[in-house]
Amino acid sequence: MIRFNQFSLARGTKPLFDNTTFTLNPGEKAGLVGANGAGKSTLFAVLLGELHADGGDFSIPPTWRIAHVAQETPAVDKTALAYTLDGDAALRAIEARIAQASAAHDGAAEAEAHAAFADADGYTAPARAEALLLGLGFTLDQTREPVTSFSGGWRMRLNLAQALMCRSDLLLLDEPTNHLDLDAIVWLEDWLHRYPGTLIVISHDREFLDSICNVTLHLEQQQIKRYGGNYSQFEVQRAQQLALQQSAFEKQQRTVAHLQSYINRFKAQATKARQAQSRVKALEKMELIAPAHIASPFTFEFRTPDSAPNPMMVMEDVRCGYHAEDGSEIPIVERVMLSIQNGQRIGLLGANGQGKSTLIKTLAGTLEALSGHVREGKGLRIGYFAQHQLETLRPDDTPLQHLARLAPDTREQELRDFLGSFNFSGDMATAKIAPFSGGEKARLALALIIWQKPNLLLLDEPTNHLDLETRHALTMALAQFEGTLILVSHDRHLLRATTDQFMLVAKHRLQEFDGDLDDYRDWLLQHAAEQRAALKANAAGNAGAAGNGAGAANGADSGVNRKEQRRLEAETRQKLAHLKKPLQSRIAKIEKEMDALNAEKATLDAFVADPASYEPEQKNKLTEAIRRQADVNARLETLEAEWLETHDELEQIG
Repeated sequence: MIRFNQFSLARGTKPLFDNTTFTLNPGEKAGLVGANGAGKSTLFAVLLGELHADGGDFSIPPTWRIAHVAQETPAVDKTALAYTLDGDAALRAIEARIAQASAAHDGAAEAEAHAAFADADGYTAPARAEALLLGLGFTLDQTREPVTSFSGGWRMRLNLAQALMCRSDLLLLDEPTNHLDLDAIVWLEDWLHRYPGTLIVISHDREFLDSICNVTLHLEQQQIKRYGGNYSQFEVQRAQQLALQQSAFEKQQRTVAHLQSYINRFKAQATKARQAQSRVKALEKMELIAPAHIASPFTFEFRTPDSAPNPMMVMEDVRCGYHAEDGSEIPIVERVMLSIQNGQRIGLLGANGQGKSTLIKTLAGTLEALSGHVREGKGLRIGYFAQHQLETLRPDDTPLQHLARLAPDTREQELRDFLGSFNFSGDMATAKIAPFSGGEKARLALALIIWQKPNLLLLDEPTNHLDLETRHALTMALAQFEGTLILVSHDRHLLRATTDQFMLVAKHRLQEFDGDLDDYRDWLLQHAAEQRAALKANAAGNAGAAGNGAGAANGADSGVNRKEQRRLEAETRQKLAHLKKPLQSRIAKIEKEMDALNAEKATLDAFVADPASYEPEQKNKLTEAIRRQADVNARLETLEAEWLETHDELEQIG
């Protein structure tokens, strides 16, 4: 296990950890969360042996192999596939032994190395590396291209593929979803569910953390505190601890009341469509987790837009794309027929490169349609957040100067008050933005859009530079935005909470997606499974060829008569039934325990939610209920994972 004991560490004069103690068990998957600058990346450096304790100690099994994603990609001419295979250092070492023995004409050593190569699944390694690259969004042709041909974001995907290829006992992932689209994130989640080692991941994607983590490590006030459960369960536990303080509880209730008023208003309008119902559920979930953000850096809201046209915009047979340098047209999305109605909230789905950003740019008017008609309603006011919006900011200007350009006739104090609501107060409002962090620049870009009171918001990956707290503030604001919204995002929590219908951009077309994000995830995983099966069949064929036809000698057994064949089939059925029985019993046992725990959970949830439980005489009982609630949630999480694994085993048996 990983064990930190009274661990202390400072960087320069700044103490990051002060006598902190926690453990992580083999096979656990932990989300590492905390404010920017709290020490998350420093903890990774400690685990990698790059930094050492100032006080106390930490231990990790000496035989463990650690994999992490390199931050730099060497400019090498080798192919993406070869670069990914380099991640399996043990396999590369065996290949070197084979080459060395072959050069020395040492037949015995070469045979021994070939046997080791087979034991290390060397014959299937190229197919496994291909599966990683395809899952992360590369095409089959791109796997054969040199590393030097890829841009920065795609090189980071290559580094991630190389880390996943490593036979690791501990995998460290720092913001692995930053350069991925939703399709690749869903694939990565599925891969990490099957990863047998210990995982520690830093991420600002709450749904990603919820999906893969069963432990949360929270960095705050120079301490690392371990919580059982995923990120949402951590939020609830932390919120309940804060709620024990009366002043915090009163503020929490005001937040919940504010949320509830919006939820009630939305419920009254919701249809029975699955998309709309999923948004209601997300808002209900927000009501539960909102108190965890009592200490949030800031909250904000969109200004009420002026009256809006209906329809907002109509696209008739539009071709979206670009003009090449030679004047020729490069169509990306064709034959777009779209009428945007006032109040619609649309989430755009589709893999990178399919044309989501191109469509958004055409809607925003920053890219002219190649053909067709785009008609805007009278009074349309667009607020557009581009994927590279931060590049439009002027580094030598201050937040106040940026806003003053939009509102030259507005009093400076009014502009300062507005910027203060986005945490640009005092000297920060008049400081050049060049040294600002990506998150601070993104906040400023959002503030500039909000000032203009748009009635149609076009947002293309608005959360790329935002931490969890700021993402939460944006989600809350968008959920209550009274205008029309079209959103591209790989943050599924944001999509669930703020949109109520989805459209898919794929194969150069825009079409309705009849389903919610869970349906989209299932569709993506099914597609990935089919790809893996095809690659596995291909690898099996290669391995068979490498075996030089060793199975040919079995041809003599082909004369088994029909009676013997039926006997063998009956034996096979009996063996399958014998294998299935313990798994079926285990599933029944798990389901029985889950039923009992769910009943207990309902009772505990009702008690903790009851305001009467916060009376002074109930303090001990409430504390015990919160502790037991965390235990029950963690146990249910474990049981659900066991239930899924057992079902998988059952399906594999057939």
